[in-house]
Amino acid sequence: MVTAAPGEERSLALALVNTRRLTAGGVDDDLAEPSAAAEWLRLTAASLDADDLSRITDLRAAVRELLAALAEDRSPAASAVETVNAAARADAAAPQLTWPAGPHREWHSTSPGSVEEALAAVARDAIDVVTGDLGPLVRPCEAHGCVRFFFREHARRRWCSTTCGDRVRAARHQRLVVEQRESPQREA
Repeated sequence: MVTAAPGEERSLALALVNTRRLTAGGVDDDLAEPSAAAEWLRLTAASLDADDLSRITDLRAAVRELLAALAEDRSPAASAVETVNAAARADAAAPQLTWPAGPHREWHSTSPGSVEEALAAVARDAIDVVTGDLGPLVRPCEAHGCVRFFFREHARRRWCSTTCGDRVRAARHQRLVVEQRESPQREA
């Protein structure tokens, strides 16, 4: 079980990017199969094919490029921007007013339950993240071999999970033990 990185509960785009991880055994991809991708997107009625899976993984790569560019203070590849924009406009959605206990705005899709609706929601979230208040908080995990992103809401946080932090601390401890063993003993 992989621990969610800080911010995944608030951002579909961040959660999508983190569905692909590097592990000791290689690449771990939560969206490797169309059925897994459909489950991740919570599409119950739709069945995904190879083309749909390709669209999802292409969007994931584009959002990863946007987050990396934001964290590195550079411009993203134009193709990533176009991929996100195309996904965002693929499903028309309009705000609807509801009044359960006061005014509330909800976005309703013209094609609910579709792949287009799901990808558009992720793409719109990515746009909101990189242009909004969460943008300055996007950081890549600093643990060696980790490719996940998180929202850094605490100044001392450097890793996406306690697992990554523990790995870094254990490696640092091991390095110190080896250095102490190899350094010549001082004579008094």
